[in-house]
Amino acid sequence: MTTPQQKFETAMRALPLVAILRGLTPAEAADVGDAIVESGFRLLEVPLNSPKPYASITLMRTRFPQALVGAGTVLDVQQVRYVHAAGGELVVSPNFNAEVIAEAVRLGMVCLPGVLTPTEAFGALAAGATGLKLFPAELASPAVVKALLAVLPQGTPLMPVGGITPANMSDWRAAGAAGFGIGSALYKPGKQASAVRADAQKFVAAFTGAAAT
Repeated sequence: MTTPQQKFETAMRALPLVAILRGLTPAEAADVGDAIVESGFRLLEVPLNSPKPYASITLMRTRFPQALVGAGTVLDVQQVRYVHAAGGELVVSPNFNAEVIAEAVRLGMVCLPGVLTPTEAFGALAAGATGLKLFPAELASPAVVKALLAVLPQGTPLMPVGGITPANMSDWRAAGAAGFGIGSALYKPGKQASAVRADAQKFVAAFTGAAAT
Protein backbone atom coordinates (compact mmCIF):
# COMPACT_ATOMS: atom_id res chain seq x y z
CA MET A 1 0.00 0.00 0.00
CA THR A 2 1.37 3.39 -1.02
CA THR A 3 1.30 5.94 1.79
CA PRO A 4 0.65 9.68 1.28
CA GLN A 5 4.31 10.35 2.14
CA GLN A 6 5.46 7.87 -0.51
CA LYS A 7 3.17 9.46 -3.09
CA PHE A 8 4.57 12.87 -2.20
CA GLU A 9 8.18 11.73 -2.48
CA THR A 10 7.49 10.04 -5.81
CA ALA A 11 5.81 13.15 -7.19
CA MET A 12 8.62 15.39 -5.93
CA ARG A 13 11.13 13.28 -7.83
CA ALA A 14 9.05 13.08 -11.02
CA LEU A 15 7.17 16.39 -11.33
CA PRO A 16 6.93 18.52 -8.16
CA LEU A 17 4.10 20.73 -9.35
CA VAL A 18 0.91 21.16 -7.30
CA ALA A 19 -2.20 21.87 -9.36
CA ILE A 20 -4.26 24.39 -7.34
CA LEU A 21 -7.82 24.00 -8.59
CA ARG A 22 -9.53 26.91 -6.88
CA GLY A 23 -13.19 27.15 -7.90
CA LEU A 24 -13.39 23.61 -9.29
CA THR A 25 -16.86 22.03 -9.13
CA PRO A 26 -17.54 18.30 -8.77
CA ALA A 27 -19.03 18.31 -12.27
CA GLU A 28 -15.69 19.49 -13.70
CA ALA A 29 -13.46 17.36 -11.51
CA ALA A 30 -13.18 14.35 -13.80
CA ASP A 31 -12.44 16.19 -17.05
CA VAL A 32 -10.12 18.79 -15.53
CA GLY A 33 -8.42 16.11 -13.45
CA ASP A 34 -7.89 13.95 -16.55
CA ALA A 35 -6.31 16.89 -18.37
CA ILE A 36 -3.90 17.54 -15.52
CA VAL A 37 -3.02 13.99 -14.51
CA GLU A 38 -2.57 12.83 -18.09
CA SER A 39 -0.11 15.71 -18.52
CA GLY A 40 2.00 14.31 -15.67
CA PHE A 41 0.77 16.06 -12.52
CA ARG A 42 0.49 13.91 -9.40
CA LEU A 43 -0.23 16.60 -6.78
CA LEU A 44 -3.83 17.88 -6.85
CA GLU A 45 -5.21 20.50 -4.47
CA VAL A 46 -8.84 21.61 -4.25
CA PRO A 47 -9.03 24.76 -2.10
CA LEU A 48 -11.81 24.63 0.46
CA ASN A 49 -13.27 27.91 -0.78
CA SER A 50 -14.35 26.07 -3.94
CA PRO A 51 -17.93 24.82 -4.49
CA LYS A 52 -18.46 21.47 -2.69
CA PRO A 53 -14.71 20.85 -2.31
CA TYR A 54 -15.04 17.63 -0.34
CA ALA A 55 -17.11 16.05 -3.10
CA SER A 56 -14.45 16.98 -5.66
CA ILE A 57 -11.72 15.56 -3.44
CA THR A 58 -13.57 12.26 -3.03
CA LEU A 59 -14.18 12.01 -6.77
CA MET A 60 -10.58 12.78 -7.71
CA ARG A 61 -9.11 10.51 -5.04
CA THR A 62 -11.15 7.62 -6.48
CA ARG A 63 -10.39 8.47 -10.09
CA PHE A 64 -6.66 9.11 -9.60
CA PRO A 65 -5.36 6.64 -7.01
CA GLN A 66 -1.82 7.25 -8.22
CA ALA A 67 -2.05 10.96 -7.36
CA LEU A 68 -1.80 12.73 -4.01
CA VAL A 69 -5.16 14.49 -3.74
CA GLY A 70 -6.19 16.89 -1.03
CA ALA A 71 -7.25 20.37 -0.07
CA GLY A 72 -5.90 23.87 0.02
CA THR A 73 -6.89 26.85 2.14
CA VAL A 74 -7.16 24.52 5.15
CA LEU A 75 -7.44 26.84 8.15
CA ASP A 76 -8.48 24.77 11.17
CA VAL A 77 -8.35 21.31 12.71
CA GLN A 78 -11.95 20.44 11.86
CA GLN A 79 -11.29 21.10 8.18
CA VAL A 80 -8.31 18.73 8.30
CA ARG A 81 -10.65 16.03 9.61
CA TYR A 82 -13.21 16.72 6.89
CA VAL A 83 -10.53 16.48 4.20
CA HIS A 84 -9.35 13.19 5.65
CA ALA A 85 -12.91 11.85 5.80
CA ALA A 86 -13.35 12.77 2.12
CA GLY A 87 -10.31 10.66 1.24
CA GLY A 88 -7.87 13.54 0.97
CA GLU A 89 -4.22 12.86 1.76
CA LEU A 90 -2.81 16.37 1.30
CA VAL A 91 -3.33 19.48 3.45
CA VAL A 92 -2.12 22.83 2.12
CA SER A 93 -2.58 26.10 3.99
CA PRO A 94 -1.88 29.76 3.22
CA ASN A 95 -0.48 30.20 6.72
CA PHE A 96 1.37 28.43 9.54
CA ASN A 97 -0.95 26.95 12.15
CA ALA A 98 0.72 24.41 14.44
CA GLU A 99 -2.60 22.76 15.33
CA VAL A 100 -3.47 22.17 11.69
CA ILE A 101 -0.07 20.61 11.05
CA ALA A 102 -0.29 18.41 14.14
CA GLU A 103 -3.70 17.07 13.14
CA ALA A 104 -2.57 16.36 9.59
CA VAL A 105 0.47 14.50 10.93
CA ARG A 106 -1.72 12.54 13.37
CA LEU A 107 -3.91 11.41 10.47
CA GLY A 108 -0.92 10.44 8.31
CA MET A 109 -1.43 13.21 5.77
CA VAL A 110 1.11 15.28 3.88
CA CYS A 111 1.08 18.87 5.15
CA LEU A 112 2.41 21.93 3.30
CA PRO A 113 1.79 25.10 5.34
CA GLY A 114 2.33 28.58 3.98
CA VAL A 115 5.34 30.50 5.30
CA LEU A 116 7.13 33.70 4.35
CA THR A 117 9.69 34.23 7.10
CA PRO A 118 12.40 32.13 8.78
CA THR A 119 10.41 32.20 12.03
CA GLU A 120 7.35 30.71 10.32
CA ALA A 121 9.46 28.21 8.38
CA PHE A 122 11.26 26.83 11.43
CA GLY A 123 8.01 26.82 13.44
CA ALA A 124 6.24 24.83 10.74
CA LEU A 125 9.03 22.27 10.50
CA ALA A 126 9.12 21.89 14.27
CA ALA A 127 5.37 21.21 14.21
CA GLY A 128 5.89 18.39 11.70
CA ALA A 129 5.31 19.95 8.28
CA THR A 130 6.22 17.72 5.33
CA GLY A 131 7.41 20.69 3.30
CA LEU A 132 6.94 24.44 3.05
CA LYS A 133 4.81 26.57 0.74
CA LEU A 134 6.47 29.95 0.18
CA PHE A 135 3.43 32.20 -0.05
CA PRO A 136 2.72 34.62 -1.51
CA ALA A 137 5.71 34.25 -3.79
CA GLU A 138 4.91 37.69 -5.26
CA LEU A 139 6.21 39.14 -1.98
CA ALA A 140 9.39 37.08 -2.16
CA SER A 141 11.98 36.38 -4.86
CA PRO A 142 14.45 33.69 -5.88
CA ALA A 143 16.96 35.46 -3.60
CA VAL A 144 14.62 34.81 -0.66
CA VAL A 145 14.48 31.11 -1.53
CA LYS A 146 18.26 30.95 -1.63
CA ALA A 147 18.58 32.73 1.72
CA LEU A 148 15.99 30.52 3.43
CA LEU A 149 17.53 27.31 2.12
CA ALA A 150 20.93 28.41 3.45
CA VAL A 151 19.59 28.12 7.02
CA LEU A 152 16.80 25.52 6.79
CA PRO A 153 17.59 21.83 7.33
CA GLN A 154 19.16 20.32 4.24
CA GLY A 155 16.60 18.76 1.94
CA THR A 156 13.65 20.87 3.13
CA PRO A 157 11.16 21.08 0.23
CA LEU A 158 10.44 24.77 -0.34
CA MET A 159 7.77 25.44 -2.97
CA PRO A 160 6.90 28.98 -4.13
CA VAL A 161 3.21 29.63 -4.77
CA GLY A 162 1.74 32.75 -6.36
CA GLY A 163 2.49 34.24 -9.74
CA ILE A 164 4.36 31.18 -11.05
CA THR A 165 4.39 30.89 -14.84
CA PRO A 166 6.30 28.72 -17.32
CA ALA A 167 8.46 31.75 -18.08
CA ASN A 168 9.71 32.42 -14.55
CA MET A 169 10.18 28.92 -13.17
CA SER A 170 13.83 28.61 -14.13
CA ASP A 171 14.96 31.50 -11.89
CA TRP A 172 13.24 29.99 -8.86
CA ARG A 173 14.64 26.56 -9.68
CA ALA A 174 18.15 27.96 -9.94
CA ALA A 175 17.74 29.39 -6.43
CA GLY A 176 16.80 25.96 -5.07
CA ALA A 177 12.99 25.81 -5.17
CA ALA A 178 11.97 22.16 -4.94
CA GLY A 179 8.74 22.64 -6.86
CA PHE A 180 5.78 24.96 -7.27
CA GLY A 181 2.11 25.42 -6.61
CA ILE A 182 0.32 26.60 -9.74
CA GLY A 183 -3.07 28.27 -9.58
CA SER A 184 -4.86 30.57 -12.00
CA ALA A 185 -2.23 30.20 -14.72
CA LEU A 186 -3.29 26.55 -14.90
CA TYR A 187 -6.96 26.56 -13.92
CA LYS A 188 -9.64 29.11 -13.18
CA PRO A 189 -13.41 28.65 -12.97
CA GLY A 190 -15.03 28.12 -16.35
CA LYS A 191 -11.81 27.21 -18.15
CA GLN A 192 -12.33 24.34 -20.56
CA ALA A 193 -10.51 21.08 -19.90
CA SER A 194 -8.79 21.28 -23.29
CA ALA A 195 -7.30 24.66 -22.38
CA VAL A 196 -6.27 23.34 -18.96
CA ARG A 197 -4.51 20.43 -20.68
CA ALA A 198 -2.63 22.77 -23.01
CA ASP A 199 -1.43 24.94 -20.13
CA ALA A 200 -0.56 21.91 -18.00
CA GLN A 201 1.65 20.67 -20.80
CA LYS A 202 3.36 24.07 -21.01
CA PHE A 203 4.20 23.92 -17.31
CA VAL A 204 5.50 20.38 -17.61
CA ALA A 205 7.68 21.32 -20.57
CA ALA A 206 9.01 24.41 -18.79
CA PHE A 207 9.80 22.50 -15.60
CA THR A 208 11.47 19.56 -17.26
CA GLY A 209 13.41 21.92 -19.48
CA ALA A 210 14.61 23.91 -16.47
CA ALA A 211 15.53 20.72 -14.62
CA ALA A 212 17.59 19.56 -17.58
CA THR A 213 19.67 22.72 -17.85
